[in-house]
Amino acid sequence: MARLIRIGAAWFIVLALGAAAYITARDYIRSHPQDVPWTALRLTDPVGAFTLRKLGALAEEPAQCRSLLLEARAADVPAPSRRPSPECGYDNGIRLAAAAGEAAMSPAGVIVSCPVAAAMLLFERQVLQPAAERHFGSPITAIHHAGSYNCRRIYGRSEGAFSEHAAANALDITGFALGDGTRVSVLADWNSLGPKGAFLREVKDGACRLFATTLSPDYNEAHRDHLHFDQASRRTSGFGLCR
Repeated sequence: MARLIRIGAAWFIVLALGAAAYITARDYIRSHPQDVPWTALRLTDPVGAFTLRKLGALAEEPAQCRSLLLEARAADVPAPSRRPSPECGYDNGIRLAAAAGEAAMSPAGVIVSCPVAAAMLLFERQVLQPAAERHFGSPITAIHHAGSYNCRRIYGRSEGAFSEHAAANALDITGFALGDGTRVSVLADWNSLGPKGAFLREVKDGACRLFATTLSPDYNEAHRDHLHFDQASRRTSGFGLCR
């Protein structure tokens, strides 16, 4: 009898511990869906361990991608398809506006793939604007860029693979304007030891959690004047190229 009681008590402890572990895991998943691979992506959640992988998966789900932008109250709008050649063009482009209602794209009207648009929304709201407040105490009002779509091969070579720009799946950021009149330039300020340099390096690191490829002036001379963001095919692995 005593042996049975001990066995029963042991099983009770095991079941109690299992129940406690289940409740803890359930509550964690509910409060941290961004850190779990099987939960749905929401652009209102914090950036988490699996956000990059989920953003990459949107390439195969254009309707879902557009729906997420609408849910997040993005001002971005769908753009007409463009297919000038088999190697170049896009079918589900998004015209970027002011992702968080503050920073406008300059020049206006740039079109990117939907996964890039979704990542840019998170980038502005959860990386760029918080960093600007920390370093300057002022919001970003404009994101300066050198364009997205460009039907060309990597580095403009005559041979080799086509660039992500050829599918509007990349965006080159050259600098930022703030509400207090401050201007931050990748070319002029990347190596600054002051707040502008620290700000640029922080936003680059934040972008690495959202884009399959994030390249900065530290990568090579070709990127001395811009930050290159794209959602290349490696995105679904959950890991990115961050340089």
